[in-house]
Amino acid sequence: MSAHCQLTGAEPGFGNRISHSHRRTSRRFDPNIQHKRYWLPSEGRQVRLTLSARAIKTIDAIGIEAAVARIRARGVKV
Repeated sequence: MSAHCQLTGAEPGFGNRISHSHRRTSRRFDPNIQHKRYWLPSEGRQVRLTLSARAIKTIDAIGIEAAVARIRARGVKV
């Protein structure tokens, strides 16, 4: 599963784990990615989106139609 949000574009960040002895090793900060299905009334079908938790809250606020318009404006296929 790709850790990219279709709405916000959130993707993994990278950094270092720092041990007690202060050795540094690579680590990855993944966004909280979920798969969620929404009913899209304008097209009469379900859409399955890969979203971060923050994007799910955004869809609750702005609505699925506006969210799909934003996703398509980013050039992502829905």
